[in-house]
Amino acid sequence: MRNWPVHDLRLTTPRLTLRLPTFDDLDELADRAVEGVHDPDRMPFGVPWTDVPAAELPAKVVLYHLGVMAAWRPEEWCCNFAVVHEGRVIGVQDVKGVDFALTREVHTGSWLGRAYQGEGFGTEMRAAVLHLAFAGLGALTATSSAFLDNPASLGVSRKLGYRPDGLAVQSMRGRRATQQRLRLDREDFGCPVPVEIHGLAACLPHFGLE
Repeated sequence: MRNWPVHDLRLTTPRLTLRLPTFDDLDELADRAVEGVHDPDRMPFGVPWTDVPAAELPAKVVLYHLGVMAAWRPEEWCCNFAVVHEGRVIGVQDVKGVDFALTREVHTGSWLGRAYQGEGFGTEMRAAVLHLAFAGLGALTATSSAFLDNPASLGVSRKLGYRPDGLAVQSMRGRRATQQRLRLDREDFGCPVPVEIHGLAACLPHFGLE
């Protein structure tokens, strides 16, 4: 796109392509959400978006991602990448920054369809956006978080070099839930997979960078 080059930004790893979602990708993301993202007895997300009625979930997934792209500003942006494996959309990996030109800090979040969990995709897709942040955009730190009862997400963070950064407590489904905050410094990140970044140069002003 001439007027919105961020939509042509691509990250590729040995098994995955990450890109801002097309309309077709959004339909597939809605399908993955309906198929299931987590055990219904647990809630791994700080915002319990999967608890909406099943009939409403597909449209809410689509509208949420359209809203993320529509809200983009150089001072506050979020790359809500669709994660594609062998031509099929399998989940979402986002990376976001607020006043990034000054803070040089990003935050990441993600989800995968249950059929694609346990295959190492979570590590590979987060490594891709961390490579974009550190090598492509010049980030100095990255943050993430996960509930203490989410060992899979915490395990990905450990593999990638994050360190504990305190706890946060919130109400979740009427109960007390504790999140582990995590922080990763650029010098502690060793990318475990090769990552290629395509089309970044034209996007830099949209990230608040020269």
